[in-house]
Amino acid sequence: MSTTTGPATTHTPASVNEPTRRVPVLWLALLATPVAAANNAAVLILGDMSRSLGITKATASWLVTVFALTLAVATPLIATLVRRRGTRSALWTSAAFVVAGTALVTVSPWLPLTLVGRAGQAAGGAGMMAIAMNLAGTARRMGVISAGSGILGGVGPLLGERLTSAVSWRAALSILIITLLAVPAVSRHTTKAPPTAEGRFDARGAVLLAILSSGIVLLPSNPLPALAVAAVTAALLALHIRRRPHGYVPQAALRSRLFRGSVLIAVALSVLYFTLLFGIPQLITDRADWSTGSVAVGQMTAMIAGSVLTLAFAAVSTRLGRSTVRALLLAVGALAAAAAVFAHSAIVLFLAIGLAVFTATGANATQSMAAASAVPERQRPTAIGLFQLAYLMGGALGPALAAMLILS
Repeated sequence: MSTTTGPATTHTPASVNEPTRRVPVLWLALLATPVAAANNAAVLILGDMSRSLGITKATASWLVTVFALTLAVATPLIATLVRRRGTRSALWTSAAFVVAGTALVTVSPWLPLTLVGRAGQAAGGAGMMAIAMNLAGTARRMGVISAGSGILGGVGPLLGERLTSAVSWRAALSILIITLLAVPAVSRHTTKAPPTAEGRFDARGAVLLAILSSGIVLLPSNPLPALAVAAVTAALLALHIRRRPHGYVPQAALRSRLFRGSVLIAVALSVLYFTLLFGIPQLITDRADWSTGSVAVGQMTAMIAGSVLTLAFAAVSTRLGRSTVRALLLAVGALAAAAAVFAHSAIVLFLAIGLAVFTATGANATQSMAAASAVPERQRPTAIGLFQLAYLMGGALGPALAAMLILS
């Protein structure tokens, strides 16, 4: 992979969308990692949100599902904006969504309006993640971002619980505002791109992909209608891709075994991680009778340990080889799933979530780079966006599966 960190939008050697110099990775981590904390902050406060809004706990979980689904669906949209209008434009657009969404979450007294605010936050967060990944450039730098996301994701539940106790659950759902601290620094490393020579935006492809993603997310709660919607939309999307092979979903990516394999591994391990993230606290409470605060601290410690392990794993992944990396991730993921199903010890259950976060963040760091390398240079922002959509689908499916299999 080229050492340049910005996405290319033309066939010229020096892309107008490339940053003027490589963005320091810590700024990229600060840009992306608050998204994980914002997503996970609701894990332990569903009860507080339901009581405040006068709804059931299951209904309150939509504040999690909507955030995760919007995060997934908006990621390839922002990646397309990066390719067509440049990093700086996408960066400030994403910042505006974060500000507007957080303002709604802070003041809204009604669930529907709060859901709109969460969706706005997620759209902005999707942009921050997509931009950070496009500017990373190497598996090692992606490892820093992924590990940081795992650490902030691990801190998120406890931070959300503490902010709820000290201030309110609305403060807990406003954590994403931290990402704005990195925006000016990242913006200084980018250039304003002129309009590209690309054709019209493939709106039909974008809509079909969004509907397909929504249908998949709704499978656990509404299996028959969701399956029908997903099946019909998948067929329509397949026909559309044949007619427009260079559109919103590039045919080159779908035909690549490397891309497909990377996406499938990321989806499987992401679903496992997010299911255990929301399910392990309940399992420990039921099987080991720990308090909520103790569970939060234990889960945070395990997730931080797993995320730190990702840093080392990403650093050596290129020397291990693609097949070895994939085999290790899948084997550890299977071990985490088995521990969650059969273990009754709190320590073993904490180990399960630690292993799960390692496999998910490890897959994000290594397989995203593999997916990006599977397509031509100018389509890499799109490939990364589609990969992230697939990975983030786990964040939408996980809470629903946990609610169906564990929380109920």
